[in-house]
Amino acid sequence: MALTETDAPTPDDADLTAADVAWDLDPLLDGRDVEGWLDEADRIAATLVEARGTVADMDADGLLAFMEGFAAIDEAIGRAGNWASLRFAVDTADPESGARMQLVQERATQTMNQLIFFELEWAELSDERVEALLADERLGFCDHYLRSARRYRPHLLSEPEEKILADKRVTGGSAWSRLFSELSSAIEVALPDLDEEGQRLASDGSTSTMSLEQGLSRLMHPDRAVRAASAAAVTEALQPGLRTRAFVFNTLLADKATDDRLRSHDSWISSRNLSNEASDASVEALVEAVTGRYEIARRWYRLKAQILGLDRLADYDRMASVSESQARVGWSEARDLVLDAYASFSPDMAAGAQRFFDEGWIDAPMRPGKRPGAFCAYTVPSHHPYLFLNWTGTTSDVLTLAHEMGHGLHAWLARDQGVFHQSTPLTLAETASVFGETVTFGRLLGQTDDPNERLDLLAQSVEGAIATVFRQIAMNRFEDAVHTERRTAGELAPERFAELWAGTQEDLLGDAVEVTDDYRSWSSYIPHFIGTPGYIDAYAYGQLLALSVYQRYEDEGPGFVPSYLELLAAGGSKAPEELGAIVGVDLEDPGFWEAGLDLVEAQVTAAEQAARDAGRLT
Repeated sequence: MALTETDAPTPDDADLTAADVAWDLDPLLDGRDVEGWLDEADRIAATLVEARGTVADMDADGLLAFMEGFAAIDEAIGRAGNWASLRFAVDTADPESGARMQLVQERATQTMNQLIFFELEWAELSDERVEALLADERLGFCDHYLRSARRYRPHLLSEPEEKILADKRVTGGSAWSRLFSELSSAIEVALPDLDEEGQRLASDGSTSTMSLEQGLSRLMHPDRAVRAASAAAVTEALQPGLRTRAFVFNTLLADKATDDRLRSHDSWISSRNLSNEASDASVEALVEAVTGRYEIARRWYRLKAQILGLDRLADYDRMASVSESQARVGWSEARDLVLDAYASFSPDMAAGAQRFFDEGWIDAPMRPGKRPGAFCAYTVPSHHPYLFLNWTGTTSDVLTLAHEMGHGLHAWLARDQGVFHQSTPLTLAETASVFGETVTFGRLLGQTDDPNERLDLLAQSVEGAIATVFRQIAMNRFEDAVHTERRTAGELAPERFAELWAGTQEDLLGDAVEVTDDYRSWSSYIPHFIGTPGYIDAYAYGQLLALSVYQRYEDEGPGFVPSYLELLAAGGSKAPEELGAIVGVDLEDPGFWEAGLDLVEAQVTAAEQAARDAGRLT
């Protein structure tokens, strides 16, 4: 179990902050420099452009040669692009890293623009002709990709128009997204200092300047005065660039509206659903199912208020620890916990996870200029993934590590699928991560007898599910509101963003949580709204899918493991419905969402019992 303030020994500072856990990106370039890989992509592209106007006449041999060349270009650009973007992620303030990333984006766009003709000519083929070509088993490495590409047929433009849009995206949407990353990464929070034991505010009222990520992590502190002061400090830190970030958001909203209009998409989210191989109707059903059961989240927050001895939570109380002492976890302990959890499910997966720790595949510590959050970069199938974290030494960081490790292992196991099929649609992208997080949680809970520790763990799990399902759908409702209003009423003022954010949060929280005035500006630092519009609901989809998959594991035991590993190894080589069928999940069943929500509600019930057992309810 995690060490607490009252336990001994306390992890040393380096271990507690994961100070020495940095990735080694140089093997990604495999002895070349960035421009060398981009030159290689250009060389291959120059041979493929000779196929312009001939796609309709290709036989299986010709299509095979073209797609192998296409894969080699993806490999070259992927190595250069991932190296540049990962270097930028750990130091967004470095001008050289920013310039290098921009160079890669510009040159990659120029290279890929030469090949736009293929997508357009491929879309013109008849279904019969396509199926005859893809019957050749040698094209198995790209058959699902090629079939799926044809779903964009109603939304494709002419080749000159496609090239213009691609060229302008580099200095348009991509540039604005980069600006947002630089602005948000530079936010510094003047946090109130804590006493020597880290439990209360310093008596002299002193402050220290820290990152936004550190400011947000203080919201888990057990002392309400610390949480309130930290929330106020975060709000104050968000104010100086608020109007600029609002302008960036407005610009990207308008940019997406233009793209959607040109491509004849029915709504702001249609293009994202199309890329996820999900229908608008299925996503609407997900949203309806989750919003219809917002009461699950409210029920938890009312319980939490009782546990904390409050009449009602404020927004800055939502992530408060229910532990009677603030937990501290060193990196080495977290590593052992996650490896143990994965080994309890599959020794092969644990062996794969061990490589991430041993071979420099993780960057964990917080640093000035490092972008917030956590993610897994798949890179390219011939290399390996990397995990990006901002380690703060809290117990929830253990589950974040387990979550991102799931992504990493998904990428690692699916590497044999190649560049076209390694990745899944976003709706399935969270399957392995949430599953790994849930296995880790179950392992921790199974080792815990103390009622207070069980309550602490259950609280973290419930809050993770609420954040990933209910809060993400509430944020989807915010996205829906701002995209719709931008298209119908024009540019939104920062105050209007604040109103829509507060309104959609209040819809979720009801009378269980007070949404304070300070919280109204907190949508302004969330990167998903900027870089991946419409991505939010995929978290909820993935969480509910993973919970359903995990329930099958609970029901079937070790016999389930081979089918689960088969699912991960399949990557994105099949349609989502086919992938779900591998583990016995029917994604077309209307009861699918409700089954996942039932599991979340069951955890709330378990937390209520744990609170009673711990004597924390009055």
